[in-house]
Amino acid sequence: MSTAKVAISIDDQLLKKVDLLVKEKIFPNRSNIIQEAVKEKIIKIEKSRLTNECAKLDVDFERSMADEGISQEADSWPKY
Repeated sequence: MSTAKVAISIDDQLLKKVDLLVKEKIFPNRSNIIQEAVKEKIIKIEKSRLTNECAKLDVDFERSMADEGISQEADSWPKY
């Protein structure tokens, strides 16, 4: 995976916490902890978006559509 350098501004107190985690060897360096934090936030946002979209679904309608598709296809399935 290729990486790109970026410049960011970060609150002094937050940076102290980042540096403490690096000092305690929880992360190897500042870049690593910030990259992991950004990745986790993106994953959280993506999961939230999926959850919100799924909440919009009409369960009864989706079930009836699935059942309809199965009953039409079931006639063409081989008998066992």
